[in-house]
Amino acid sequence: MSNQNEVSSRAAIIVMGGVAPDLGLATALDRNDVIVIAADSGAVHAQSAGLSIDIAVGDFDSIPPLLLQELERAGVRVERHPVAKDATDLELAIEVAIREGADVITVVGGHGGRVDQSFANAFVIASPAYAHISMHAILDSALVSVVHGGGGVTFVGAPGDVVTILPLHGDATGLRTVGLEYPLRGETLTAGTTRGVSNVLLDREATVSLESGTVLVVRPGPELFVKEIGESK
Repeated sequence: MSNQNEVSSRAAIIVMGGVAPDLGLATALDRNDVIVIAADSGAVHAQSAGLSIDIAVGDFDSIPPLLLQELERAGVRVERHPVAKDATDLELAIEVAIREGADVITVVGGHGGRVDQSFANAFVIASPAYAHISMHAILDSALVSVVHGGGGVTFVGAPGDVVTILPLHGDATGLRTVGLEYPLRGETLTAGTTRGVSNVLLDREATVSLESGTVLVVRPGPELFVKEIGESK
């Protein structure tokens, strides 16, 4: 899976708290050149997956105190923030990843049963402030990729896989798809439309690109993604 026309320099995995992610996926994403960042209680899931945590960030209101002490003794960099803060732990973790030089970020987990948190996570990964980042999230059994205007994403799957394209932050214009059953040919998805819901992969590969705006490309089968992370964005 790749975002087009850019070259990757460094990748980061951000492990969130909430419902435990697919530990096999998280482990497959781990490489020597990948920064692993635990967002608060995401450290529990990262540790369970056997990931080597480089940085832990958050207000640490939900992490077991003994685990936090263990991380500090192990030399993990711990960045503490007050509980009364103006950003979620995920947003703080993204800022840390960017500061550390990552331009490919994969968020793992973050589906914690709170609808407001789920919405907030979707909005923050799709922020225009991160348009220069290749941003993806493995949420439950779905892979979410963010595509901003002037960019695109090419991905693999199985014929018949459902692919949903959702405009965020306003209208998405100049949308083009290749390899989907219901093609878009330079069209506009207006804010709030459901037109992009439940498209279908025709073969093993498809591409979604757009001229302006922002879309989320949601599809099942994130295990295919781990084979390709780190390629050109």
